[in-house]
Amino acid sequence: MCGIAGVLDFGTGFEVTESYLTRMRDTMVHRGPDGGGLWIGADRRIGLAHRRLSIIDLSAAADQPMSNEDGRLQIVFNGEIYNHAEIRRELVATGRHSWKTDHSDTEVILHAFEEWGIGALDRFRGMFALALWDARERELWLIRDRMGIKPLYYSVHNGRLTFASEIKALLTDEAQPRAVNEQALFHFLSFLASPAPESLFEGIRKIPNGCLLRVSADGRIEERRWYELWDHVTPLTDVGEDELCELIMAELRTAVELRKVSDVPVGVFLSGGIDSTTNVALFSEGSRTEVNTFSIGYDADYASYQNELSHAARAAREFGTRHHERKLSIDDLLGFLPEMVRLQD
Repeated sequence: MCGIAGVLDFGTGFEVTESYLTRMRDTMVHRGPDGGGLWIGADRRIGLAHRRLSIIDLSAAADQPMSNEDGRLQIVFNGEIYNHAEIRRELVATGRHSWKTDHSDTEVILHAFEEWGIGALDRFRGMFALALWDARERELWLIRDRMGIKPLYYSVHNGRLTFASEIKALLTDEAQPRAVNEQALFHFLSFLASPAPESLFEGIRKIPNGCLLRVSADGRIEERRWYELWDHVTPLTDVGEDELCELIMAELRTAVELRKVSDVPVGVFLSGGIDSTTNVALFSEGSRTEVNTFSIGYDADYASYQNELSHAARAAREFGTRHHERKLSIDDLLGFLPEMVRLQD
């Protein structure tokens, strides 16, 4: 998990400063404790900021914001491109790109945009929220992944657009209006969520899953959907149950295998239910090292909650994982509530 933020002024005379960007960026240190970077355009109308959690390519060369060879493109990116090595091989084969990192997926995104433009999105398999500034076209692209796994919020006010992974970063701008979005509040109280593009703050929106914003330096904003799930569905009405099971397991194995790729240790949250136990089973297949599993439960059996720690422990024993448990009390829950409100905006 990383944190991205930035601002684009539409020509009002607002000057992007290092202190302005740093305030935005460092409200999200919890998203990226491994480092932080800034980039401000020469005319001080555009600025990008990044908090880094190092997962792929731990070198300083992979720090963000990152630019391409000639400085035309600048990017901040939160997420992972699981097939980055495959795309890199394809780009290297063209002979048209210079590389400064060994295996950074961020750099793959930059060169993919150089090679294929916005059509590069169709090649990415992963979870991502990214901001890409094109200095030649004077355009800012804000893009969210197919399923909306990674968050991306934005606001347009006082002749500028601000964006960030979390709302609290946008609120560091003193000119940002602060008011409750009553329609979104209705949805939240009904469904425990406020569907995109709304947020609980009036004037602060979130980019829907599979959508992008194309923002011109003069303030023109185009929103469009770049991925539609139903355009990529193949009906399997004539396929038997056994074959369907094999197809599902094959897809699950592929998905788990992709998520095991990392330059740091990774693990699995294990609740003891069917979904997480399946993940542990597949994660353990062919693993050369002990798999880490993590479970959180309560210190007693409460009428409102069925403790599943025993199920998780049994699954951990079955697959020989290095299992970690944390038991919470009611006081732990009540004590954490204010921090939860802050983290959840």
